[in-house]
Amino acid sequence: MTDLSNLKPPKGANSSRKRVGRGDASTFGTTAGKGTKGQNARSGGPRHPRFEGGQTPLYKRLPKFGFSNHKFRKTFLIVNLEDLERLFEEGDVVDEQTLGDRGLVKRNHDGIKILGRGELTKSLTVKAQKFSKSAKAAIEDVGGSAEVI
Repeated sequence: MTDLSNLKPPKGANSSRKRVGRGDASTFGTTAGKGTKGQNARSGGPRHPRFEGGQTPLYKRLPKFGFSNHKFRKTFLIVNLEDLERLFEEGDVVDEQTLGDRGLVKRNHDGIKILGRGELTKSLTVKAQKFSKSAKAAIEDVGGSAEVI
């Protein structure tokens, strides 16, 4: 019976590897079937298909094209509700200045976006450039206001 513990390939399916480079009498001696000299006869094998012999490859010779918005993109600093809960008291006004004073805003940016991670239990007046839907809803649910600048 055949099961996974004694599987064997069918007879004739496997053959031993051809041993080349074993003298001239074997018909695969001397150059071992690689022809004479040249890059492909050396050790290390042939180069990849894109290799052009050291010449600058085609993909580098062609001009770049397309549009990148990298120079013009706007970067927003992220502030979560859990940060507001931790750093502000009931009735505080949260804006860019107060966030900077508390150490949440440190580098150059185009605005601040308030996201809804965490819970808010204090009524705050939050002024920012952007709000996620969940953050705006959470701020207004506890009696605060979310003002878009």
